[in-house]
Parts: sequence; structure tokens; C-alpha cells
Amino acid sequence: MKRFTVMAVVCVAPMMCLAQDFAGRWDITVADQGQTKAWWLELDPGAGAGRFVGAPDGWKDDVHDLAVQDGALHFTVQWENRPPLIGVFTARLVNGNLTGDFTLPGKPKLTWTGKRSPAIADKDDGTWKEGKPIQLFNGKDLTGWEPEHAPEVHMPPPPADPAEWGWSAQDNLLETRGRGTSLGTKARFWNFALHLEFRVGPRGNSGVGLRGRYEVQIMDDAARPLTGHSTGSVYSHIAPTVNAAKPAGEWQTYDIRLVGRQVTVVLNGTKLCEKADIAGLTSMAIDANEDQPGPLVLQGDHGQVDFRNIVLTPLSK
Repeated sequence: MKRFTVMAVVCVAPMMCLAQDFAGRWDITVADQGQTKAWWLELDPGAGAGRFVGAPDGWKDDVHDLAVQDGALHFTVQWENRPPLIGVFTARLVNGNLTGDFTLPGKPKLTWTGKRSPAIADKDDGTWKEGKPIQLFNGKDLTGWEPEHAPEVHMPPPPADPAEWGWSAQDNLLETRGRGTSLGTKARFWNFALHLEFRVGPRGNSGVGLRGRYEVQIMDDAARPLTGHSTGSVYSHIAPTVNAAKPAGEWQTYDIRLVGRQVTVVLNGTKLCEKADIAGLTSMAIDANEDQPGPLVLQGDHGQVDFRNIVLTPLSK
């Protein structure tokens, strides 16, 4: 069980007003080794509470020790390693945005900026029309794909040579043994319906990044209890209603529809969520620009997984 301690925000009117300036949802961009990574933060300083998605584990973790002192926001996030790993965050408001830093024990300090999560008006209201389906994988090579950075901090950029990406493409299969980069489409997409088939290996763990920001989880977890990280979840944000996953080694299908922030996920013909609102970025996010089109990303560094028949159908008015 996670420890949860909170430093009370001083209950003086000016200070409380300042604390509330930090309240809400924030999309964070962090620079690390020439790459940018994306995190997510939700704060309620008045209640001394918050949630964070980002380095190093990517779960939605509680914020601890939340305080606003001398105009600066301070909080920590604790990850249950042995011994516990504690990240320390500090930030100030600059022209309505957050400018801050982040430290982990024994690691270089990182700087980050945060912008308020944008309002996205698009709703899956029945008015969206399907365009021409796009085959994202040609069945024979990696044309149309590029490597994406690892979401973890303090990791080097992905290799430029496709032979070092850790993926193979042949006989209509896109395969990785789980020691490669994540792959993203060069093309960017906004609202769409996606169909793909996947086969996960024993103890495998992968994911599908919608717009490169919202991960729909893939795991070898058939018949296991459901969590916010089960196959079919929008990682840490939306848990599936049933476990419809098949055992490792069997082919499975995803049919996913994304309009604005609303997502519908169907796994192996079973609907797991319908028009559910995604609260914010997941750990797989490659950038923090939630109001912009993004790539389809396939995670490739957590075990064996194969993909085929990857078809995306754009949706428009």
C-alpha cells in the first residue's frame, strides 16, 4: 500500500488563492538527453491532493508532501521500490505556465514545463463519418514507421539504423522480441477507428499508443483479476469492465475508436469501454500536445509481441 502524507497548505486567503492557481490538470514536457518526454499532473492544492503520470514507472501515482511556499509549488512522488524511490518536484508559475525541475536520488536534475491540459470539444456524437481505410503496415518492411524514444527518463535516444530498432517485418507480420524501440507512424492522425490484430508472448507486455499519447494496454494476463493496467485498459486511467484477453500465443483483435478524448475499446469482440473520457496523458506519451494530431505507436521494449492487419480509418464531419 502506498504511503500518503500531505503538508497542509496555509489557510490564509492570499496563500490559498496562490495555491489554487496551481489547481487543475497539466501536460508536462521534460527535456532529457536531447529528447522530449511527456508527463501528466493533476493537482488540488486546497485538498492537499494530486496525481502524477510519468517517470520512472508510468503509473498514476499519488502526490505527496504537497505545499505552496514562497510562491513555489513543491511535491514528491514515491515509487514502491526497495528502498522506496522518491522523486522531488518544484515549480513556479511563469505567464500562466509551470516551470520546474525534477530530481531522483543519484540522477541528474531535469527541467520541465507544464501547460494546462487543453479543452477538446470533439465528442463521439454520431456525426462523424468514416473516410478511406489506411493500411499502416504494408506486410513486408518498415516503410511509414520510425523509432520513438523510450518513455523512461535518463535513457539514450533511439538508434537511427532500422536494423537496430529491434523489429522485423515479413510475411505480413510485424514482430519484436521485446528489446527494441517503440515504433510510430510517420503520419499523424486525429479522430479515427482502428483495427489491428496482435499476439503477445508469455509474460509479454506491450501497448498501442493512440495519437502517441494514450496507451491501450497489451499484456499476457488472460483470466487474471482486472486492474487499471489490464489488457484493454487505457493505461492507469480507464480499467476494462471484463477480462476478454486470450492466452499468450493466440491471435487477438482490437477495434478502437477515438474521438476527441472519448474512447471505445473492443477486445476480441467484447466491448470494454464505450465513449469513455480519457483524463490525460499516459506513460507512453511522446509529446504533450493533446490538441494536435499524433502517430499510432506500438510499444516494443517489454517482451515478445507480433502485429498484423493494422488498419486505421480517419473520421471527419
